[in-house]
Amino acid sequence: MKSYHNIRSSRSSVKNIQIIQGGQDLTAQAGLIPVVKFLKKYGFASKIEQTLDHQRGATGVYDAVDMILLPLVAIVGGARSISSIVTVWNDHILCRAAGWLRIPDETTFGRILRTFTQKNINEMETLNHRIRAGIWRSALRFGSSVVGVLPRIVIDVDSTVKTVYGNQQGVSVGYNPHKCGAASYHPLLAFCAETKEILQGWLRSGDVYTGNGVVEFMRQLLAHLPNRTRILFRGDSGFFAEKLLDYLDDRDQDYLIKAKFKGLRLLLETKQWTRIKANHDWESTEFTHQCGTWSRSRKFVAVRREKEIDAKDADTLFEMKEYDYFCYVLTDELAPWQVHKQYGQRATSETWIEEAKNQSALAHIKTADFWANSALFQAA
Repeated sequence: MKSYHNIRSSRSSVKNIQIIQGGQDLTAQAGLIPVVKFLKKYGFASKIEQTLDHQRGATGVYDAVDMILLPLVAIVGGARSISSIVTVWNDHILCRAAGWLRIPDETTFGRILRTFTQKNINEMETLNHRIRAGIWRSALRFGSSVVGVLPRIVIDVDSTVKTVYGNQQGVSVGYNPHKCGAASYHPLLAFCAETKEILQGWLRSGDVYTGNGVVEFMRQLLAHLPNRTRILFRGDSGFFAEKLLDYLDDRDQDYLIKAKFKGLRLLLETKQWTRIKANHDWESTEFTHQCGTWSRSRKFVAVRREKEIDAKDADTLFEMKEYDYFCYVLTDELAPWQVHKQYGQRATSETWIEEAKNQSALAHIKTADFWANSALFQAA
């Protein structure tokens, strides 16, 4: 049984608002009214009710729809805390346009969010996929995007560190390039390169290694993509693991992952290198290799470029060449230089991550409860 309508409700039907210049009913949140209309058009509220099994008592005024849609709209309006969510909605014109009769205060927000469980977070992840699938179908119908019927899409998977100040649940001290020794979260994200959208995200503890749980993460993602759609998984060396490669191989999915393993440089030094015609400073090689614990060999390509060494820094009398190496494991039949350039396109995902954290408050709005924070993470 999914979340039901309470006897008491915080919402009424959405009103049609006519926007004109001048008049007595003024609002500082007029830019959010198109967002409200978009949510109504795609039936966000009904999809939440159908997907989330989050029970509230018969006398409860607020429900899961409130806890998801109120932050979602407010974040678009610049909210970066629960108190600022309430501030954004403290606008009677916006409330009227969106159909809210009343708005919870900060304390009520936190109390209800703390009732969310891991099961509810899994349902929110499913909800995000259902909404995305509906928008893809609509975009195809109106001719604005064909991503939903492409035979293959590129999925960039990456993680990011979000420093946390305080004693929130689930935070731990791990690798933190921004503030060494500070506690953090370490979210895992999947981007669609064709649309530049986050398809899926998990909020994780700060001490979790980059690739931890990635097989389960990809299993969930693939289950929600169109059946005929294949993917190219693109990831850095944090995802270089046989378990993930086996999973993708068994499902006939493609991958391009930066390689990192013990003895890699020594292995590369034994290979035959060919100068790349269009880029004379670079050399390339191709080979198959079976790492120590692997059950099969896989295709690798690599490129290298000679390092510039100042004569005064040389440690030997005779000049010894040193190289920067870039090595990848992959399934596609591409020349090494093409592979290197294609992997380089993945760098845009780092820009998307920063945009999501800075402009969409990804993992920014927090309470003391991990599952409440996960709910806010999914709403962002």
